[in-house]
Amino acid sequence: MFLEIKDIKKHFGEGDSLVEVLKGIDISIEKGEICVLLGPSGSGKSTLLNIIGGIDNADSGYISINGEKTAEMNEKKLTIYRRKHLGYIFQMYNLIPNLNIKENIEVGAYLSEKSLDVDDILKTLGLYEHRHKLPNQLSGGQQQRTAIGRAIVKNPDILLCDEPTGALDYSTSKEILKLIEDVNKKYGNTIVMVTHNDSIKNMADRVIKLRDGMIRENYVNKTKTAAEKLEW
Repeated sequence: MFLEIKDIKKHFGEGDSLVEVLKGIDISIEKGEICVLLGPSGSGKSTLLNIIGGIDNADSGYISINGEKTAEMNEKKLTIYRRKHLGYIFQMYNLIPNLNIKENIEVGAYLSEKSLDVDDILKTLGLYEHRHKLPNQLSGGQQQRTAIGRAIVKNPDILLCDEPTGALDYSTSKEILKLIEDVNKKYGNTIVMVTHNDSIKNMADRVIKLRDGMIRENYVNKTKTAAEKLEW
């Protein structure tokens, strides 16, 4: 199994204000799968994504990626591991404002020993003709494409997407989801995407529904819908 999430528990606060956010999460994800973590606000999905990404630590349990357990790594090894194996796409684009689009994507390439061709990525994302513009000269959708480019140019084993369409309108959201789908097909990255949008689950290989820090459903999608055909 490529990505194994075993008995992950996490709490915040102490005493009377203690909140159990994750109450023993078990998930296995195959290499190359698109996995959607679905649930309302407060269900624990973003916390789980952060633990998979090594941004946050679990109280107990472990994450294993290709047989390597992140909990057994010291901070230096974990930093190298994140740099080599993980790509992140957030709701906010977090682009560097004084670098142009190509340079923003190149920042991701510097973090990898097996980076993809930057011009090829720019063409795949439909950004090649905008490559010399600054982020504030682009639309929200184009900025999110740039953020996706920065994440995938590293050629990460796992792409972690936290509400990647949360700040975008309907048609742009569908474009970005199609792009994530295309990236998965072209480069074979495993994708774990957090969303509260129920329709997005239809494009996934695996759907995991969380509520109150527990898995309520975990199933493989027998009939996937192409991202561009999604409706909500």
